Amino acid sequence: MYVLIGYLLIANAVSLYLMGHDKAQARKRGRRVPERTLFLWALIGGSIGAVAGMRIWRHKTKHPSFVIGMPAIVVAQLLLIVWLFRP
Repeated sequence: MYVLIGYLLIANAVSLYLMGHDKAQARKRGRRVPERTLFLWALIGGSIGAVAGMRIWRHKTKHPSFVIGMPAIVVAQLLLIVWLFRP
């Protein structure tokens, strides 16, 4: 259980960092993080960090795929956790 919690903390920290890094790169017209990478990190457990990054840096908030997709991933992952750990 501790390994799972540690994994999720790391995945969310990476997702949060990637959102902030991509926003910084967008501002200075640098090399961007591919959207596919942002979604991949969200899918493998970093969805809460990705949504937090969207809110903190107001990043990708005009993209319907992110505005709908990221919260949908969070909900799907929470439902999966509830289903897996039900009594």
